[in-house]
Amino acid sequence: MTISNEESKVNLMTVATTKSKTPPAVLEQTINPAKPKQILIIGGGYAGFYTAWKLEKLLTQGEAEVTLVDPLPYMTYQPFLPEVAAGSIEARHAIVSHRRHLKKTNLVSGRMLKVNHKTRKATIAIEGGRNRTIEYDQIVMTAGAVTRTFPIKGIADQAIGLKTIEEAVEVRNRMVGNFERAAALPKSSKLRKRLLTVVVVGGGFAGIEAFAELRSAATYLLRQYPEIEFEEVQFHLIEAMGRIMPEVSEKTAQWVIENLNSRAAYVHLNTQVESAEKGIVKLSTGEQMESDLIIWTAGVAAAPVAKNCDFPLDPRFRVSANAKLQIVDGDKPVGDAWTAGDVAAVPDLSGGGVGGYCVPNAQHAVRQAKLLAKNIVADLRGEGIREYRWKTIGAVAGLGLGIGAMKVGTFGLTGFFAWLAHRGYHGLAMPTWERKIRVISGWVWNWILGRDLASIEAVRTPRLFFETWATKPGK
Repeated sequence: MTISNEESKVNLMTVATTKSKTPPAVLEQTINPAKPKQILIIGGGYAGFYTAWKLEKLLTQGEAEVTLVDPLPYMTYQPFLPEVAAGSIEARHAIVSHRRHLKKTNLVSGRMLKVNHKTRKATIAIEGGRNRTIEYDQIVMTAGAVTRTFPIKGIADQAIGLKTIEEAVEVRNRMVGNFERAAALPKSSKLRKRLLTVVVVGGGFAGIEAFAELRSAATYLLRQYPEIEFEEVQFHLIEAMGRIMPEVSEKTAQWVIENLNSRAAYVHLNTQVESAEKGIVKLSTGEQMESDLIIWTAGVAAAPVAKNCDFPLDPRFRVSANAKLQIVDGDKPVGDAWTAGDVAAVPDLSGGGVGGYCVPNAQHAVRQAKLLAKNIVADLRGEGIREYRWKTIGAVAGLGLGIGAMKVGTFGLTGFFAWLAHRGYHGLAMPTWERKIRVISGWVWNWILGRDLASIEAVRTPRLFFETWATKPGK
């Protein structure tokens, strides 16, 4: 029961001046404040992490308790994944530990199985244990996105994405390991050519940055492999549309293509992958190439766990939302339910979105999360909530050491200063000073000492060495 401060004073005075026979338990219930509201956040990526982080700063003590559910104990700063793959950033520096930086949030390592909003209950799968039911007063759906693929033969078996830190590490290990193996093979070997060929599918920002950073890393690797000549290392980017990087001007995009071509990194426009079985990439143009490293970056899709909730979804299976970041059923807000980030279909009031909605990127996810936290607190306090409205002022891309491209308004810039702008922006955008310092200091040391491109491929099977030489019973 909720009572006012004045009522509390009256009750205390009554207890102090009379010999009431009211049981202590009843008396305590009368004078105690209301139970804190329970806020449940599903997903600890950009939107989930920033919502929890901001709530910790805005909520007063005892006002609400926040619980965050995610199977991973960290948030990944995805714009750094190309540099992680290229050896410019240490993998651990591109992630943000939940437990280190969310001091007031209850953290649950688990995977959401079901949400029944009518009963305000969520079922969470706990690895190695029984499913757990969490009751809540308000819920925040920020489950993020997964890599979007198409039913192309061989892609699911042969390709690798670049959306997680684990994928970035594997790409780095595999490329360096392939160089090591190729160096020991004769130049006439078909396998050698396959090992030295890299194919990236998707010409958006993620694909172009990964493509350019890996080409830069490969050129650096050649210093350590005199057995391999520059012309042997082949890089191909496949883009189904007629241009790359739609976020920048046509002129800037064309400059990027010409720069990549000069570095023996070839962009195939208006081209589709028809098959990738056994690593043989067949294109719609009739060309084909064999590769041991096929990287898929052709878009994202809302996390499938959204289908396990009783919230309305749009045709792309994103959680339906209004501009105030409330989950909606038609035009009507669903009470005590919020969403943001890649899993959400949030209207773009700036007019710059795709199909009228905010595009799934880090810039929107972070800004939505900060407003979402403010709206939740305002709602708890009976105050007005605000609409999300933000228009990007530009975009920056890193294309390898010393090379970048950017657009601010109608102004475009390429080359070294654009690269500095890219590193400056993302260095400052990385959450927490602890992470900023690690990333920026790593850049400085790499500038002095060179990239760290050692391959540790055996990490895939860490027990292999022990198992191979361990003494077994009866032997």
